[in-house]
Order: sequence, then structure tokens, then C-alpha cells
Amino acid sequence: MLLVERSSCDEVLRLKTPNERTTTEAGMENKANGSMDTKSPMENGQLPDPADWAVTDVVNYFKAAGFEEQANAFQDQEIDGKSLLLMTRNDVLTGLSIKLGPALKIYEYHVKPLQTQHLKNNTS
Repeated sequence: MLLVERSSCDEVLRLKTPNERTTTEAGMENKANGSMDTKSPMENGQLPDPADWAVTDVVNYFKAAGFEEQANAFQDQEIDGKSLLLMTRNDVLTGLSIKLGPALKIYEYHVKPLQTQHLKNNTS
């Protein structure tokens, strides 16, 4: 199982294995826009490649991001990391059967930045 942590200096969450030291959950705050801040920085500053995430990793990422209810839609649709990276805005807004507000936040603040970071890290 992977845990998720966010740094105030990064735009995406970071998955961590249980063996890694994590910041306390008390340091995490949900913002009104669905993003999160922590009061302490990440240890290595890098998010594992989402292309390697299993469905449970995707679900845990969105639960940690404050989308507890909506995370189940990723489970129901069997969205793994590779599928997540292929999702369009329309897929998130209509294909997951979640309310429009959270769907917009999920796409703009999470899916899109993960896709951008993945492309940046995997192009030479």
C-alpha cells in the first residue's frame, strides 16, 4: 500500500511506501479548491511515475487529496495510472459519474498536472 503526501512547494501529491518516513496527517490541510498543503516539505521531492500506479494507488491518491467520495469512481471504473494519464477532461467530467464541481477540480488540479509532469519526465 502506498501513502500520499503533498508539499507546499509542489503542485502534485507524492505516493510513499509504508517504509518511508511520512509527515504527520495533522500537517495536511484540505483547501476549498480540493488541493492540499502540508506544513513540511517532501523528503525527495519526486512523485513516482503515475504510469506505474495500480488502481488502489490512484484511489489512495484521490482520497488523500480530499476526494474521498469521488475516489471510489476511479475504483469502480478500474482506472490505474496508465488509464489516468490517458484521461481527457471530458472523461473526468462525464465518464466517472461524479458531480461537476469535484470533477473539474480533479481534472484541473490533479489529472492535468500529473499528465504534464509525466510527459516532462519522459521526454528527452
